[in-house]
Amino acid sequence: MTGNEFRFFLSCDINLPVTFRIERLEGNLPLPESPRSENNGSTEDGTGELYVECALYIDGAPFGLPTRTRLESSGPSYCWNELITLTAKYRDLTAQSQLTFTVWDLSHGEGLIGGATIVLFNNKKQLKTGKQKLRLWAGKEADGTFPTSTPGKVPRHERGELERLEKLVNKYERGQIQRVDWLDRLTFKTMDKIKEHESLNNGSSHLYLVVDFCSFEHRVVFQESGANFLLPSPIASTNDIVIVWDPEVGKINPSEHKQLKLARSLTRGVIDRDLKPSSNERKSIQKILKHPPTRTLSGDERQLLWKFRFSLMSEKRALTKFLRCVEWSDVQEAKQALDLMGKWEMIDVCDALELLSPVFESEEVRAYAVSVLERADDEELQCYLLQLVQALRFERSDKSRLSQFLVQRALSNIELASFLRWYVAVELYDPAYAKRFYCTYEILEENMMKMGAGANGEEDGFKRWQSLVRQTELTAQLCSITRDVRNVRGNTQKKIEKLRQLLSGLLSELTYFDEPIRSPLTPGVLITGIVPSESSIFKSALHPLRLTFKTANGGNCKIIFKKGDDIRQDQLVVQMVSLMDRLLKLENLDLHLTPYKVLATGQDEGMLEFIPSRSLAQILSEHRSIISYLQNFHPDDHGPFGITATCLETFIKSCAGYSVITYILGIGDSLFGGCLVICLYSLIFLLVINFFID
Repeated sequence: MTGNEFRFFLSCDINLPVTFRIERLEGNLPLPESPRSENNGSTEDGTGELYVECALYIDGAPFGLPTRTRLESSGPSYCWNELITLTAKYRDLTAQSQLTFTVWDLSHGEGLIGGATIVLFNNKKQLKTGKQKLRLWAGKEADGTFPTSTPGKVPRHERGELERLEKLVNKYERGQIQRVDWLDRLTFKTMDKIKEHESLNNGSSHLYLVVDFCSFEHRVVFQESGANFLLPSPIASTNDIVIVWDPEVGKINPSEHKQLKLARSLTRGVIDRDLKPSSNERKSIQKILKHPPTRTLSGDERQLLWKFRFSLMSEKRALTKFLRCVEWSDVQEAKQALDLMGKWEMIDVCDALELLSPVFESEEVRAYAVSVLERADDEELQCYLLQLVQALRFERSDKSRLSQFLVQRALSNIELASFLRWYVAVELYDPAYAKRFYCTYEILEENMMKMGAGANGEEDGFKRWQSLVRQTELTAQLCSITRDVRNVRGNTQKKIEKLRQLLSGLLSELTYFDEPIRSPLTPGVLITGIVPSESSIFKSALHPLRLTFKTANGGNCKIIFKKGDDIRQDQLVVQMVSLMDRLLKLENLDLHLTPYKVLATGQDEGMLEFIPSRSLAQILSEHRSIISYLQNFHPDDHGPFGITATCLETFIKSCAGYSVITYILGIGDSLFGGCLVICLYSLIFLLVINFFID
């Protein structure tokens, strides 16, 4: 359900009996005025014997027989927790239906404790659901007339903090407030303290009956059976706003639909071929073409694009917008649109991604998008690979053309194959699409196993696949190590000692692999084992591992392995940064951005490239300023401020670039923490340098 939709049930359609649960009585009972006699039904310990009498009133008249709960003598607070089912059904209710509750005490003869009445529909004609706390009118039997003299709702001027919190708790229990476990626990503890404080200050002068009304999947809106005629007299006399449900809301307007069909009639095709937009129409079209892909086109915008479809065929940006205005349920119109698509100016690769979104269900359109992607090189394809894997969700079959295309490209590039395998493997945890992604996984495995050895000494398909499978085996062992390290009691140093002890002893096979494994982060690099002495653990709640791997060429690479966090978020953000960097470089703007590599290997685990660095706080504490730090590590007597020009340019451009990108992406966490502060330094640097140059 989208944010603009309001789904509901009509009360006249619910053929179920009215059901509610009487839970408990809150507050202290008034003390009896005279001692009880021995034969009046009192309990031995002096507690009362209470029951609740319930009755339904429709338009002020009783409907059906009253219902009583069992006797409860457990003492304060009295808890019945009894389900009451009336003979009346929801479809029988009117807008003025009321329930009355009267509490009686048999320990004082037939002593009346108090009563309360609640209207079943609120002022928006919606059925009340969830827990309702009704204030009892002491010494009064519940009144079912309309309006009632014993309303259970606390008057607005008497409501305090407790009533406000109880209303929020009711919404929380009905699922209208998002659940956050750690925050909920703190909130409920605070609420208990507030209740105690209010009870001490105000005492327990009132009694409250807690009733839990039945909840439904959607809200229930009052509607009488048959025609729903509105009487004009109450409206004329009170001038109140009356909310009326319109059954035609959201449905197609027949006259507008007919006009649209006539305007798009195929007989107009001959006329439309020669149509040219006017100056104002051209401006409107250009404005439409600048709309983001998430923007929904209005009826007038769709009609304008269809009208000038022939003159727009030379404008490649217009194809995706044109396909959005097609009525795909009309067979003839869809056929004409597909014919025009084949003759349209070829779109860019980035625009083809839009055609793979869930908006476009036509197999021909999605196949056209794949044909455009075939023009992209491996580097560009890798930039969008994560989104292309997600697009498999919206294909109409498991063995779609997109799936076949991704597998074929992966067979010729081991990096693409490694990332494709990981992206698909992570999605296997989603039960809704596990079958589809597993099918793609099998196609990749089957085709790669059939590959022979390359002409220039490359390993055959079987060995390639095994090198990728060993990546999964490695991550499984790292997960096991993480669990063992977390179970160690003590500080971080003891956990580091445990890590190195495991790598040097029980898991010593990880220090030297039988066969080199392709690094999951950089598949082009072969890793041969872990160096225990250079491996460590970060001082963090999740205790991420910092591992140093030996490489086949004699070097080493450092990787962070994290278990217990959703790395897919970091992966997406870093991918966006890398993509922006690529687009900026295509415009001859190199901002010297060096985003680190991130790969999610599961729903709550993944690897990150470790970049040796120092925090801004450390630099300022040791060198007092960034200028002194740069002068120390990149000195140049002839450069600006005694710093090499290359270093200063890299610093200024990268700070500015990261600051703008993190602002656009709305990042405010530690991923690129301090970028905005550093950007101020870089801008000051830039202004000062320009001043000296001038």
